[in-house]
Amino acid sequence: MDALAIFGLLSVSAMLLFYALEPRGPHYVLAFAAACALSGIYGFLQGAWPFGFVETVWTAVAFRRWAKIRSSP
Repeated sequence: MDALAIFGLLSVSAMLLFYALEPRGPHYVLAFAAACALSGIYGFLQGAWPFGFVETVWTAVAFRRWAKIRSSP
């Protein structure tokens, strides 16, 4: 397994972990967004641009959810 594959495994695993932990607080939503961004980078580096594009969209969605949660009373 090369370094890029390990990076992809870790970033997608982080997405799964932080998605499961999101109900515990907004910092996990932010961590999920960061993991999505890393997964998107992995997708583009690997040459799987559709995966990279979808992960970029997920990053934006997660950041928006985080911002909405933070601004809620």
